[in-house]
Amino acid sequence: MATYKKRGAKKSITLSRDNESDHESTTAEVFESLDTTANRTEEWVVKYQNIILSFIGLVAIGVLGYLGYNNFVSEPKAREAVSELNQAQFYFELAVNSVNSDSLYRRALNGGEGKYGLLDIIDNYGGTPAAKIAKYSAGMAYLNLKDYENAIAYLDEFSADDVLLSALAKGAIGDAYAQLGKIEDAYIYYLDASQVSDNTFSTPKYLFKAAMLGAENGKIKEAISFLDRIEKEYPKAEEAKWVAVQKGRLEHMKP
Repeated sequence: MATYKKRGAKKSITLSRDNESDHESTTAEVFESLDTTANRTEEWVVKYQNIILSFIGLVAIGVLGYLGYNNFVSEPKAREAVSELNQAQFYFELAVNSVNSDSLYRRALNGGEGKYGLLDIIDNYGGTPAAKIAKYSAGMAYLNLKDYENAIAYLDEFSADDVLLSALAKGAIGDAYAQLGKIEDAYIYYLDASQVSDNTFSTPKYLFKAAMLGAENGKIKEAISFLDRIEKEYPKAEEAKWVAVQKGRLEHMKP
């Protein structure tokens, strides 16, 4: 069992952990200026987020296990960090697959029953693969708790060799900025996320989001070009089902 250190305040975090519930924002408030089609797009993302996050969790644990076994078996601190992360990730996965998940996300973040949470692992095992994965999971937990500023802070600190996780982290930052009403920042991160890796999952997903937000911010030609790319390069992607309708709508919006 780890020797626990007193958790200090993170200077990069703008909101207190104890005030998480005071900073919630709703999709309706943030996207008040967007049309109904854009709102339907966000509803689709919410509908499938459990599937997406479950996949992310499996990838994260697989990456962590690989790194822990092959590179850090001889390092006690890294092994200890892997052991501590298992319980926090267990709570995180429970939260992903639960309807009333807020308490589970907070348990994943803060720990319980004598076990470290994701935040403890970040504070006490910096530089280990476990701390790296913990930053990602913490950011996603805060995103689901609607604590968007903390979500951005932790996800922005995350880096990984796994290109899919990197793309999803950038996309999640885009989601957080969108919920905060910072549409231009969200647009930039969606574009970044689409460019991290050329694949049939993350690329069309974030190209479509960039198209929707770009169109609402006057970037009609760019939005149409993103939709054209989805149509031509990713015809089997889920987002491809929306392209024809959206292109027709945007064509009428051209100056």
